[in-house]
Amino acid sequence: MKAEIAEAFAQIVKEKSIDKELLTEIIESIVMSMIKKKYGQSDNFDVFVKLDKGEIEISQYKTIVETVEDPVTEIDLETARKVEPTLEIGDPYVEVLDLQQFGRRLIIAAKQNLNQRIKDAEKENVFEEYKNRVGEIILGDIRQINRNEIFLNIDKTEVILPRSEQIDSERYRRGDNIRAIIKEVRMSARGPEIIISRADPQFLIRLFELEVPEIYDNIIEIKNVARQPGERAKIAVYSHDKRIDAVGACVGMKGIRIQAVSKELNNEKIDIIPYSSEPEIFITRALSPAKPTRILLDEENKSAVAVVSDDQVSIAIGRGGLNRRLTSRLTGYNVEILKESEYQDMVQQAKADEKTLEEIEGIRPSVLKKLESEGIYTARDILERGKEGLLAIAGIGEKTAEQLLELVEE
Repeated sequence: MKAEIAEAFAQIVKEKSIDKELLTEIIESIVMSMIKKKYGQSDNFDVFVKLDKGEIEISQYKTIVETVEDPVTEIDLETARKVEPTLEIGDPYVEVLDLQQFGRRLIIAAKQNLNQRIKDAEKENVFEEYKNRVGEIILGDIRQINRNEIFLNIDKTEVILPRSEQIDSERYRRGDNIRAIIKEVRMSARGPEIIISRADPQFLIRLFELEVPEIYDNIIEIKNVARQPGERAKIAVYSHDKRIDAVGACVGMKGIRIQAVSKELNNEKIDIIPYSSEPEIFITRALSPAKPTRILLDEENKSAVAVVSDDQVSIAIGRGGLNRRLTSRLTGYNVEILKESEYQDMVQQAKADEKTLEEIEGIRPSVLKKLESEGIYTARDILERGKEGLLAIAGIGEKTAEQLLELVEE
């Protein structure tokens, strides 16, 4: 009859999907530990594991001596010759041990150790497998719903969908199959924790890669994504092939591609924005469906003011400020919205506050007349023309142009 530990690992080989070499190493290590506990050492022992047969062979190497001083490493000639009559003193002797000799307590402890080591190996295998699958879309079935997280099964592996990674407008039920992206894999005291997400922008990107072959083939590039899960998303796309329209490819014939993505995200509205390296153009497009009349940029502070007609202000801002926020995230500029009427009032006020040329001391009447004939009436007008613009005016030389600029700057 097989020893219990041999039966235990034979069963493991059938049930567990663990690398055979790793399992062999674990079993050899555990048996060596049993030997050390029983004999106090393991240097003159060899363990051979036969996984296919579920057998463990233990060999103990001894030297034949006349008088035995250490029974662990030595054997007397008379006892050795009972097995092999031709043996002499000084010859090596190999004894094959039965696992049953180790006693029931050691075998039970070894079984427990084996089970624990197998569990640890399984956890490490799961961690390594899913660590390499971060960013991949998976399909899992919901097995438990808690207040702050949902537990799903994927191929007998438990994964976690935290509340922060869920789409707020969705309602989940036990037994439902849902798709999500593997966002993070970390090792905790309980084992590997596989965090999945339906709210992460990368999930939206992966869905488009599945639906739009041109994105998967890198013909169309997704430059950036801004998303309020379950409500609205903006995705900036760019085509590396001038013959292919990036927006049209993402929308698909009769909107079939974008509808498939939107449906997966609980009918989230998705705006496809043609990317531009020019911030004014990019921000103008990103504010869709609003159409700003002008964009005032502050490159240093990465901010912008979008001027829109009075009747489009609510569209530009969006419900709860969503359209403006998504535009800011997508473009990287803090975008504020300004009514056209307010902008014109500001322009008029600025003009009213400007110094006229008559108010600036030091400008000769003859020069003043020449400037006014060219439509230059204020200090700002002179600054906007600059030196080159002033020199283009008949009768204005380089010395006069420099003097004018100095007076205005003062």
